This record gives sequence, C-alpha cells and structure tokens, in this order.
Amino acid sequence: MADRARPRGSGTAVRRHRRARRVAPPPSWTVLGMLLVVLAGVLLVDAYANAAFVPERRPAGTGQDRVPDEVVQGGPIISAGDERTRSYRLPPRTVSLTFDDGPDPYWTREVLRVLDAHQVRATFFVLGAQVARHPELVREMSAAGHEIGVHTFTHPDLSTMPGWRRRMEYAQTQLAVAGAAGIRSSLVRFPYSSHAHALDDRDWPLVTEAGDLGYLTVLNDTDSRDWALPGVERIVENATPSGYAGAITLWHDAGGDRAQTVEALDRFIPLMKARGYEFTTVTGGLNQALAGAGVQHEVIGNPAASVGDRWRGRMLGWAVRGADRTMSGFGLLFVVVGVLTVGRTALLFLLAGRHARRRRARDWTWGPPVTEPVSVIVPAYNEKEGIAAAVRSLATGDHPGGIEVVVVDDGSTDGTADIAEGLGLPNVRVVRRPNGGKPSALNTGVALARHDLIVMVDGDTILERDSVRRLVQPFADPQVGAVAGNVKVGNRDSLIAKWQHIEYVIGFNLDRRLYESMRCMSTVPGAIGGFRREALVYAGGMTDDTLAEDTDITMALGRAGWKVVYEETARAWTEAPATMGQLWKQRYRWSYGTMQAMWKHRRSLLDRGASGRFTRRCLAFLSLFGVLLPLLAPVIDLMALYGLFFLDSTATAVAWLAMLGLQALTAVVAFRLDREKLGVLWVLPLQQFVYRQLMYLVMLQSVVTALTGGRLGWQKLRRTGLAPAERGGAADQPAALTNPLP
Repeated sequence: MADRARPRGSGTAVRRHRRARRVAPPPSWTVLGMLLVVLAGVLLVDAYANAAFVPERRPAGTGQDRVPDEVVQGGPIISAGDERTRSYRLPPRTVSLTFDDGPDPYWTREVLRVLDAHQVRATFFVLGAQVARHPELVREMSAAGHEIGVHTFTHPDLSTMPGWRRRMEYAQTQLAVAGAAGIRSSLVRFPYSSHAHALDDRDWPLVTEAGDLGYLTVLNDTDSRDWALPGVERIVENATPSGYAGAITLWHDAGGDRAQTVEALDRFIPLMKARGYEFTTVTGGLNQALAGAGVQHEVIGNPAASVGDRWRGRMLGWAVRGADRTMSGFGLLFVVVGVLTVGRTALLFLLAGRHARRRRARDWTWGPPVTEPVSVIVPAYNEKEGIAAAVRSLATGDHPGGIEVVVVDDGSTDGTADIAEGLGLPNVRVVRRPNGGKPSALNTGVALARHDLIVMVDGDTILERDSVRRLVQPFADPQVGAVAGNVKVGNRDSLIAKWQHIEYVIGFNLDRRLYESMRCMSTVPGAIGGFRREALVYAGGMTDDTLAEDTDITMALGRAGWKVVYEETARAWTEAPATMGQLWKQRYRWSYGTMQAMWKHRRSLLDRGASGRFTRRCLAFLSLFGVLLPLLAPVIDLMALYGLFFLDSTATAVAWLAMLGLQALTAVVAFRLDREKLGVLWVLPLQQFVYRQLMYLVMLQSVVTALTGGRLGWQKLRRTGLAPAERGGAADQPAALTNPLP
C-alpha cells in the first residue's frame, strides 16, 4: 500500500528497558468523599445565595393590637426596642429616594447615572447576596455619597423565619457591605414592608427585634409601584407626596426590567425640585427632623466597619462569587455533556445502524472464503481456573484451514501450563517462559506461530466453535490488517455482571460499528482479535509502553494504513469482574492505558497521509467520547440533584428521565443489533446510581495519575472460570453455543 508507513515511535517487538511501576491504588473513597463535601458546600452556598431556602410568603395579617398607636399613626422611620418607641417623619419639602433589591450590574448603574446627573443622593437598601456578587457597585455608591441600608441577604419573608435566621440575614448582609465598601449600616428595611399604618401584629416583633439589634426600621410614605410596570406617568404619580409633606419614596433598582423606573426618576427629580423640594438620604432627612425638634443628636447611617468584618465580608463575597461561577461552569458543562451525548447517539444510530444493515444484506461478503490456517496465541499467567475450557474451545474450532493453538505460559505459579499440556490436544503447543508481561508473551507466541493469520485470545476466554473461522473472513480484503471480535460477558448472574453486560453491548460492540465506519477503530480487544502477521511487523509488534497494549497496537496499525474492522459474529465469552474492587482494577487499567496510548501517538496528529488522517479521527473520538464525556458526565447527576432540591423539581425530573430514556433507546438499539434479549435492561436505571459513580471515579483518578506521570503495573484479576451455564445456557445463547463444547 503506497500510503502505508511504519509509524514513528512504535518501537521494537520487545522493549529491553523496564520502567519502574507502582500498583494501581484502590478506589480513593476519601478523595471522593472530600470532593463530594466540597461540591455540596458549593451547591449549598449557591442555593442559599439564590434564596432556595427562603419560605413562601404568607398572607398579610390584619390585627394591630400589639402595634403602638404612635407607630401606626407615625412616620416611616421607627426606633423600637426594650426602651421607648419613637417614629419620625422627614421635614416638609424634603424627599428621600430609596431603592430596594439591588445592586444590579445594569439597572443600578443606570439609576446612579440619573442621580449623578441631577446631583441627588439616595439610600439603597441592598440584598447581601447581590452585594457579594457585585461589591464594586456598593463601593461606587458609598464613594458617591449615597447611603446603604440592609434589605436582608436573600429577601425572605422574615415573619416566617426563626430568630437565628433573621439575625443571620442581617449579619451576613452587614458583612457583605463591610467587605465591599468598608462600612456598616444602621438602617434596615424588611422585604414586603409597606407604610407605617400597615404594620400588624405579625410585623411588630420584627421591628422591636431590629431595634434591639441597633437598627432603625425604614418604611415608606409613597410607593412608586414601579415593580408592576404601570407606565412612567403612573410611577411618577405614585411617588409624589401630597401637598408639601416630606416623604420617603420607594423605588427599585433591581428585580426585573427597570427601564420605566429610570425614565420616571429622570422626570420625578426635576418635578420635585421645581416644587421646592430638597433631596437627601434617609439619615440626612432624619437628622434635619431631629435638629428641628431641638434634639442634639446626629445619626450616622454608615459608620466604618472593623478590619475583621471587612476581611470576613471579602471571604463571604469570594464564597458567593465562587459558587456562582462554579454553577455557571457546571451549567456550561451540562450543555457540553448534552451536546456530546446527543451527538454520539446520533452518530451511533446513523453509522452503526448503517453498518449493521450493510453486514446483514444478502449479498454482503468480505470476498472469497478465507481457508488459510490460523495460529491462535494464548498468553496465560495463573489461569488455572479457565485455561482448559479456553484452550479446548480454540482447538476444536471448525475453521477449515486448521487451527494451531500456542499457549505461552508467562511464568505461572499455579500449574497453568501443566493443565494445558494435560489436555493432550494434538494441535496445542505450550511454551513456558519466565514472567515478562503480556506484550512480551504475545510477541513470543507470534514469533513461534507457524501461520500468517494470527488470532490473540486471553486465557480466560471461551470462543464459540465457529468464532475463529468467522473472525478471519475479513482478511479476504487485502487492506484489512486486524479484526476485532465480539466480546460477551459470560457470568451474567450478579448485578455487577449484568451492568457490565449492558456496557459491553452498548459501549464496546456498538461503538466498534461506529469506529469501523469512521475508519478510526482504536482497540482490537485482547479477548479476541485477529491480525495479519505482515501488519504486526509493520506496526512493530506488541510493546509494554502502555497498559493497553491492544489499544496501542491497534492505533499503530491504523497509522500504518491498515484497515481495522469489526466482525460481530465472532463471539468470545469472557469472565467479567465479580466485585467492585476487581472491576475498579480492570477499568482503572483500561482508562489509564488508553490515555497512555493516546499520549504515545499524539505526535502523529500532524502526519500526512494515512497516519495523520487516522490519528486525527481516532484521538478526536477518544478524547471527546472516551475521556471528556465520561469525565464530565457527573455534571448530569449533579445538576439533577441540585434541580430536584433547589429548582423546579418537575422540570428537573423530566429532563433526567429524558436523558435516561435516550440511554434506554440506545441500549435497545444496541441489543437488537447484537441479537441480545432485552430483559436484562431492567437494571439500567439502577446503573445510574452505583455503577456510573464508580466509573466516574475511575476516570477521574486515571486522569490524575496520568497528569502526575505515574506508571501502573498490570493488575491480575482473580478468576473462577466459566462453566457452560455461566455462558447463558440454551435460552440465552445463539445456536452455536447450544451444543456443549467437547
């Protein structure tokens, strides 16, 4: 093939050097626990700052038996507590503009612009959460001479909350203001408050409590009702006091579209000035009233905050902004995961479905039947439980050209070689060698193999009688260098095994149809894979550069220009890990080894010809769907949990079920294409709550290990051996397995 070249960096057949390796660490539940605690903290901070814990507003009460008459009939500024209760009004022809619910990064600036243009100072009753998010606005307000008041941290109905929550609302707002502008506030305005004559028995304890805490409660004389968007003229009319009475007017600089507010404000200020009104802050007007009454006392609205409060306020702001940014990042990642998931599903349905239909067409053929003899290499290390069944299934295959089985015992200590020799099968050779690792054992077997068509099978894998024959048929195409077989989970009794069975059918075999269609097959599985000897020579043989030697060699073949295809009818039955610990070791090795292979072949991204084309496609798919998607997939669960508790639970549940439905649809398609029974899919929903979480942790720790440059040793799994019944029995298996193996 003119476009085929030996890939750079493929190395020699056997690496002479050895790198120091360490054992794969166990699942880091401590790390996972710490990560979950941090994420929970971020979610709680963001939920609190967004008023997720605020109870619903209760209807207003009617009784005023506990409210003093001088308050009901008094002014909008109230000083109450254990001592004497007083209320105050602003002097005639004096107006104070007060704004609630800010600061808002857009509308507050618009309000400040109008105030500055008319040289007017106002009082802003701020929400602590908003101050934490936009501290620069509070600094600008304070520097411009405007006054800051407390409007709680999250805008709750304070009458529905216990005392400690109310005090926390005030204190956290004070800290936010201190961190933003270095000041405190002596003014408070309760959410949903109104005029003094509207105070009832439910509200009065809040006023006295605030007085005991050192606050002046500020209500209003006129309410612009700008939140209702009644129109500019109506807003001005609502805010205008009768006659020449002094007034505290209520406006809003946040909470929605405040365009009418800004325009009305621009009209209201000149109008009131033309009527002889003076504009001042709340404490400015109060001090005028006190002076007019002969009281020698000046109220300071914004005294300086202590250094400690300033630092605590800054840390509070960092926490809120950090939580907001984290959640914004999660939202972006949620979109990315959704796009990747839907994109992958669409590709699977389109290309994998087309692949299956093409293969099942009556006129489909790879070419003339392949009848050349085949050498099957079985690397074995301590495989006494399954080696006899595996070798017997290989040696008795129905390939017409004949099958040679080469068992390479890689220094086993459990009698694996003796068991294989004891079978007495004439077409089986057993080679004993010191332990050197699976890649070296495979290279040894290839060197000793007599034939040019080579099949590699793990020592714990059982093949169907026709599997070898079917596996080598694609070699009728001279461009095919390797063939991936169809790996099946044999031990499907346990819940963990059922989950792996689903994963094998969906994640491995369905994906291989897609990758063949895209000419970017990344892995010929070690459980069953066919190779042309010429292709192995081109690729440089098996290496121990990675823990995924099957991925490494497959990528090398693709770079060399060979076609790598998938033959779904060549089935191999393997024993899946039976415990979470064993599963962790296996998947950790797979994930880490795949990333090693990707890193090894990264330089060929810029190659020309077949090498560059294959690598760009292969690494793009592996990066997006093999690393990035599994790494980011927890965002789906995280946002689902957040939404169930703090957002619209119905909409969240529907979205999560839609994602589960998409997975279920993919599973049904995959099972149909692989001619598997659908009954096992009842465990798919459970897979979302346990199995997926383990896979998240596997991928996360694999990435961390890769980034830190660690190298892992091969992790031998404990095997129990596959009995014929464990391979599903006649009811669950295709016809080729209904007859017991010899």
